[in-house]
Amino acid sequence: MTWCAGSAARRPRAPRPHRGRVRAYAAGIDTRAALLAPDAVAAVRATADLARLLRELRRRHARRRGGTELTYRDLAAATGWSHGIIGGYLSGRVLPPTDRFDVLVRLLGASPAEQGALATARDRVEEGRRPVTSPAPAGPERPVPRQLPADVPAFTGRAPHLAGLDAVLAGAGPRVALIAGTAGVGKTALAVHWAHRVAGRFPDGQLYVDLRGHDPRQPVDPGDALAAFLRGLGVPASGIPATTDERAARFRTEVAGRRLLVVLDNAAGAGQVRPLLPGTSTGAVVVTSRDTLGGLVARDGVHPVRLGRLDRADSRTLLRRLLGPGAGPGTVDLLADRCAGLPLALRIAAARPSPHCSGDPAGLAAFDAGGDPHTALRSVFSWSLRRLDPSAARAFQLLGLHPGRVVDTPAATALAGVPAGALLDELARAHLVEPADGGCTMHDLLRAYSVELAARLPHDEAGAALDRLTAHLLHTATAAAATLFPHDHAGSASITGPVTGSTVDGPEAATRWLDRHRAALVTLAGSRAAVPLSRVLWRYLEVGGHYREALALHTAAAAHGDAGAHTNLGAVHWLLGDHDLAKVHFGRSLGGHRAAGDAAGEARATARLALVHERLGDHDEALTRLRDALAAYRALGDRHGEGAQLLNLGFTLHRAGRHREALDHLHRAAALFADLGDRRLEGYALGNLGAVFSATGRHDAALAHLHVALERCVAAGDRGGEGTARSTLGVAYHRRGDHTKALGHLRHALTAARATGECGLEIETLNALGDVLLAMGRPDAAGHRFAAARALAERAGDRHGLALAVDGLSRACR
Repeated sequence: MTWCAGSAARRPRAPRPHRGRVRAYAAGIDTRAALLAPDAVAAVRATADLARLLRELRRRHARRRGGTELTYRDLAAATGWSHGIIGGYLSGRVLPPTDRFDVLVRLLGASPAEQGALATARDRVEEGRRPVTSPAPAGPERPVPRQLPADVPAFTGRAPHLAGLDAVLAGAGPRVALIAGTAGVGKTALAVHWAHRVAGRFPDGQLYVDLRGHDPRQPVDPGDALAAFLRGLGVPASGIPATTDERAARFRTEVAGRRLLVVLDNAAGAGQVRPLLPGTSTGAVVVTSRDTLGGLVARDGVHPVRLGRLDRADSRTLLRRLLGPGAGPGTVDLLADRCAGLPLALRIAAARPSPHCSGDPAGLAAFDAGGDPHTALRSVFSWSLRRLDPSAARAFQLLGLHPGRVVDTPAATALAGVPAGALLDELARAHLVEPADGGCTMHDLLRAYSVELAARLPHDEAGAALDRLTAHLLHTATAAAATLFPHDHAGSASITGPVTGSTVDGPEAATRWLDRHRAALVTLAGSRAAVPLSRVLWRYLEVGGHYREALALHTAAAAHGDAGAHTNLGAVHWLLGDHDLAKVHFGRSLGGHRAAGDAAGEARATARLALVHERLGDHDEALTRLRDALAAYRALGDRHGEGAQLLNLGFTLHRAGRHREALDHLHRAAALFADLGDRRLEGYALGNLGAVFSATGRHDAALAHLHVALERCVAAGDRGGEGTARSTLGVAYHRRGDHTKALGHLRHALTAARATGECGLEIETLNALGDVLLAMGRPDAAGHRFAAARALAERAGDRHGLALAVDGLSRACR
């Protein structure tokens, strides 16, 4: 392996049609059970009548539970009330207060319709118990406001959030919920849909106001909202006080004891909401806002309901409902992918005449229903920015310059030129970004908006921000690579600009940082940072198996004529099996390093070129060049480079069949890497020793060495090394006769080779799989593996792999 430093089915019976009531569940209630008789509820006039219905509910609930009746202890545990008070409610000695009555009938399994009817009956009992002091003149009946907007059509998903809102009604304390989430995520739709679901539980009415907190118009003043509410409750204009505080007090008086639902939509802040909150818990309030309104949660006991984007399944369901049966799955899938789970975007896209031809998928022009700013994403997003502090709005604009999907706080600081932690917090509270591992991220549509805004920045300002970001990313990447691979001495060219104080604390943090920022770093290949990034990232990209990204970066760097970039590019082509291209780039690298008098660079390019000769079957040329590289590293006093060439020589001697010499070089390489503390390359040396032991019949020693090598590669995150270890283990188990274990390791190795694109490893693993399958008496399956190996080897010019594949095919045919 390449351990280099470099029967028929029974027909189902059709189900019988159900002849009884259709099975349905509403708020956990099985509607097949007998409902309370409406006449019995309407006949309630006394506490005893009401208690009799409560006991009937309790018995019905027991039948649903298989005969187990809720005990007073159960009810006490669920409510926190005493056994005595529960007994009083159920015996008719005590009339339950309004807030407790709501909780009790819900626990006893009343349906939503029954809950509303029972609440009305309870209020009728209370009214009948009041003493009549004198005949009161007949007055006008109190109006019952019904102000909810129409329910949203094709409402989809949100079951956990609906359950959360239901739980607020069932709980003790303030019955106020806050639905918070980003623009277009469906906060109003959820609030209005839920309000219609539970409207029957609020017989005294429902109030609604759009507070215009995020809107092109001015936010609604709380005093104006209160005046509208009071008019809706029947207070004449002459009875509406002048000041906001007086109106709030009058509102609390009017709604006290009334079973009202209040919807406060699109709130800007806590100060706009507080005056509109009732003073009693007989009713309920639901607030929506793009802001988290932390003050309401902390001080007023508001229950937050965080609303995220729809998942892909719900997005597709909503689109199918909106588009109708004529929409093909391709159109549905395409739109679901473009709309980032935003219900508003999904509805706009479905409303367009040709939703499958909606223009640039990365832009916002496609998400405009035409003429209505409330159905144009660009406008809807802009209203969120208007509520921000100017420095936070500028930070959101600058984030559009970042080439990656995740922006950590130091990178945001580099872009903004000032500490950005508080700015990101403000953006998160406004749901313009989502917190992500020490920083933030944005969904695709918000990111497209940020990129649009960034394009409007003055050229000089954008350039300076990008210079700061590039310097920060290069500085941190250098620190991370040095943490992971301290023995690689390739430095980075200087990049001007201040560097933010970002640190990577240890190998795990370094790997996490590089993994998270890899896409952004590779995107910078188009800038003047290409050469230093190629020098810094080559080992990380190679070890991690990120060959395609390495190809893009090193190609860009080599275009600047950098000799080291040609070495890096040649190495990637070698790994991908493009040996002719690899030779071309190593040749250019050698010429550049010699012209510059760079002995270390020349030694590295010589060693890499030797591995191409080995792969093409020219072992003598490979050994000559490796000995030259070994001498050069010794002359430079570079012990790590010396160890790498001892390793490469051992590998090549093993492939040439010179096992005794190979063992000598590999033992020396293992000792040297152990002394230097490089456990990964020590694992490479041990893995090659295991390969030699396996080839010479020392199976136990081979397996012992190879398992250590596998552990080292896994610990280092070395995907290519792990694949090689598993492939070599598969060969070793095959030679020992354990074909089942061999197949397991070889299949893992083949998956790794194909995931990374490492051609040599794929060829060798396919040949090894063919050998194992042939030994197991499966010549057809073996022939398929050998044929695949031959095709790859012919394309790559791999003479060693080709010879093994041709021999294997011959044996499979025989």
